Amino acid sequence: MSAYGKRVMVLGAVVVAAIVPAAATAATGAGAGAQVAAVSAVSAASATTLTVYGLLDMGLVRESGGAAGAVTRLTSGLSNGSRLGFKGTESLGNGWSALFVLESGVQLDSGVIGQGGVLFGRQSFVGLSGPAGTLTLGRQYTAHFDTLALADPFASGTVGDAKNLLPSTGDAATRLTNAIHYAWQGQRGWRLEVQHAPGEVAGSASAGRQWGGAVGYTMGALQLRLGYHYRNNDTPTTHLSAARNTLLAAVVNLGAVKLHAAYGIDRGINSALPRNGGNPYGYPALAIAGQTTDSTDVLLGVSAPWGPHTVLASYVRKDDHGATARDARQVALGHRYALAPRLDTYMVLARLRNHNGASYTLGNASETGTGNRAVSAGIRYRF
Repeated sequence: MSAYGKRVMVLGAVVVAAIVPAAATAATGAGAGAQVAAVSAVSAASATTLTVYGLLDMGLVRESGGAAGAVTRLTSGLSNGSRLGFKGTESLGNGWSALFVLESGVQLDSGVIGQGGVLFGRQSFVGLSGPAGTLTLGRQYTAHFDTLALADPFASGTVGDAKNLLPSTGDAATRLTNAIHYAWQGQRGWRLEVQHAPGEVAGSASAGRQWGGAVGYTMGALQLRLGYHYRNNDTPTTHLSAARNTLLAAVVNLGAVKLHAAYGIDRGINSALPRNGGNPYGYPALAIAGQTTDSTDVLLGVSAPWGPHTVLASYVRKDDHGATARDARQVALGHRYALAPRLDTYMVLARLRNHNGASYTLGNASETGTGNRAVSAGIRYRF
């Protein structure tokens, strides 16, 4: 058998060994996690790699302030969504390589697949990388979200998540399905990203179409990134204004402390939707009619490492410039403790204030939230 055939057999065996137990778990509820082991198959002769990786995050969260009353939950994915992933590369020569990522969300508290039961709902793409840049096709994060995650000292997780007020772009909670993504890492710290996703709506080439990109710059302790996302809200029979989200992020690492800041502009229908669309505060229907279509966002934050400890804090503001003036403010304070290089614990407190019928809630990396006060504590392990 050729070397190529052997590599195909190794890849097929590993993927099947992981997918079949996962599917069985979803269908029968039987735990199959013990059957999936962290595997890394490397062929030095052909520069081919296959890696199994993951993150396990569990914790307690208590939310209050909503119309339904306070609730306490044991939740998977408070700080980061729990996941099991496969990634691989193969050298093609002359500086080029093929690559892929298949990443599945896992709810540790129940054992079910995350992202609404989509097997590889977190990420699933394949592509080529070389001297001219990296081109990937499939389900991927939006460039706007990657900008937000850079600016947020809580890395878009825990109850201090900046997405509680800043918008989630894409069509799958910060992800873009059917995406074509190009990234170029230039000289002297410059980076360029461009992405596009067709709407795939019969009878209209523009309905549902999304596109965006980002420009990044790194120089020493300074990181800057400007992200943009456009979403066409049209249907074949209805014309609506598009959602346009722009976000500028800056991070300065001073060693003893890291400073975070961001400024966002949100324009159009669906540009600034609350995470929980179910009227969590029980407002009269007339009071919450319409939505914010012209708003700005401000984020200020700090992270201060000290040995195994890291103190985190952020202030986030949403200003609605429309007639409804549905503004909101969020403050969060947290602490992480590194028990080992891949294991840490965390505790975060957050408070949110809504104005004039605004319905923003304190969610986390995996949930939309139910109220305006929350505390969370958990443990996270990466492999």
